[in-house]
Amino acid sequence: MKPGVLITDGKTRFTVRSPRAEALTLCLFEGDSEQRVPMARDGDNWTVEIKGDLRGTRYGYRASGEWNPPAGLWFDPTKLLVDPHALELDKPFTYHSSLSSYGIETAAIVPKAIVTAPALVAPAPPLFRHGGLIYELNVRSFTMLHPDVPDAIRGTVAALAHPAIIKHLKRLHISAVELMPIVAWIDERHLPPLGLTNAWGYNPVAMMALDSRLCPGGVAELRDTVAALRAEGIGVILDIVLNHSGESDVLGPVISLRGLDDAAYAHAPDGSLINDTGCGNTLDFGNPAVRALALDTLRHFVSHCGVDGFRFDLAPIMARSPAFAADAPMFAEIAADPLLADRILIAEPWDIGPGGYQLGAFPPNWLEWNDRFRDDVRRFWKGEAGLGLLATRIAGSSDIFGKASRSVNFLAAHDGFTLADSLAYEQRHNWANGEQNHDGHGENFSWNNGIEGETDNPHVLAARAAYARAMLGTLFMSTGSIMLTSGDEFGRSQRGNNNAYAQDNEITWIDWERRDLALEAFTCQLSAWRSSIISALQSFPEDGKWQILNSTKMHLTDTEMHADDWNSPLTPGFQWQNSVYGFTVDRAGTKAGPVWPSGTQSAQ
Repeated sequence: MKPGVLITDGKTRFTVRSPRAEALTLCLFEGDSEQRVPMARDGDNWTVEIKGDLRGTRYGYRASGEWNPPAGLWFDPTKLLVDPHALELDKPFTYHSSLSSYGIETAAIVPKAIVTAPALVAPAPPLFRHGGLIYELNVRSFTMLHPDVPDAIRGTVAALAHPAIIKHLKRLHISAVELMPIVAWIDERHLPPLGLTNAWGYNPVAMMALDSRLCPGGVAELRDTVAALRAEGIGVILDIVLNHSGESDVLGPVISLRGLDDAAYAHAPDGSLINDTGCGNTLDFGNPAVRALALDTLRHFVSHCGVDGFRFDLAPIMARSPAFAADAPMFAEIAADPLLADRILIAEPWDIGPGGYQLGAFPPNWLEWNDRFRDDVRRFWKGEAGLGLLATRIAGSSDIFGKASRSVNFLAAHDGFTLADSLAYEQRHNWANGEQNHDGHGENFSWNNGIEGETDNPHVLAARAAYARAMLGTLFMSTGSIMLTSGDEFGRSQRGNNNAYAQDNEITWIDWERRDLALEAFTCQLSAWRSSIISALQSFPEDGKWQILNSTKMHLTDTEMHADDWNSPLTPGFQWQNSVYGFTVDRAGTKAGPVWPSGTQSAQ
């Protein structure tokens, strides 16, 4: 009997997994009153069946047994526990120290799950095709300040279906939007004392339940938005966190899995929690029950919402038990699932555990975030890398993926500097995060073009503008799929904060009124070119020709590139072209981009 809630034949059955509990109680809520219903053990699960269709009823669980955290036993009947299979919650999570304290009642502050039976959709094939443009966005920051989006839906999933948003996405020729986490999360415990909140959502508790702050309409809101975007030819990819939960380390809250089945978390031989995520705990994908929960989560968003696929945060965790294995069971189980086998699967191919950098090691049908592209493109335009390395990245990173490139190329992502900030700040400026500027990446391969931060110096601004266009041109002519983080197309800044996870404010909210319209038009022109030849960019052609570019006269020398040319700092640039398309890199002129039909070397 699978965990979850099933409504059938006029009855509602509740099932939850808790192998080591001594007793389980279903708690039904009506207003402030709580009805407690004993559950019966069924192997590792507990179940109870109640007459009637209980859709709309709020519920939770209480587990009784031994309280012995060093032994992985966290049973405390004063802790209301959220169903790991909950599909909707009645309110967001709020952190409070009582959630971590034995014997203190928590029902008043813990969200209750809501019994629901969402409508099934017939999942259509994904719209996204490899080679297309993925647009990473934070639902709240993307729409909070948009002047055309009604106040009532700003900051929500519904706002993405607004005509003004769709118009922008279509002008950019977006193939799929990638939504940063939208499932129910809890703030890390150090944030409330700082007056901060988690703005990114990478700290989930209930993996299937949409956070009511972002998706107040629940499953129906996400389903309708997916349908509206699909009708315009735009797919939806969910950024999903299956590597850890918001219950954190041993000082973290007891609100769901920890109070039901602590074996869901990976433990070292001495019993301590493994922390391969940097978040205090790691879900154990060597445990079949964890894989089952993850698979149920993916199936839910496909079968009830019709999403194109998923980007997996810290994806090596799903192949650990405890070491990374390229033939991990999770990969085979996804591939064998009829709902999931054709979905778009994108790995963030690193975590912080031993052997955690696994770029290029995922299955052949998976795409992978390629941070080597980001770093090497920045290093080239900064003057720290050569033409040969840049060409390798543009041509699909065959040194990593072989001929069949599975690369998702990007210049910037939510984590790190924005594109504009990588050209305006040499150092991170994360003081607003309350960690004395020690958090965030220290090595960003960024440069400020002469002045740190904001300036009105025309020479500095002109240099930044030229480099932004050269880097965007490099991205859009590259082989593989590409990703653009929302706002980078028009110069969005986070004031030098390269770890803005706790800034739910103007630092991360996109300022639509002050965007660089010239840069936006330039990006749209690049994207229009790319979308016209998308099939040619899935793998790098073998029939093209590399030639040295004469930067002074802005024409080709008709001289083919040789080994010494690739490595020489005196080589001004190159052009590659075949019968379908071509592109140039002009190092001396700070230009890069496609060869346009008119014969010009790049977009203006």
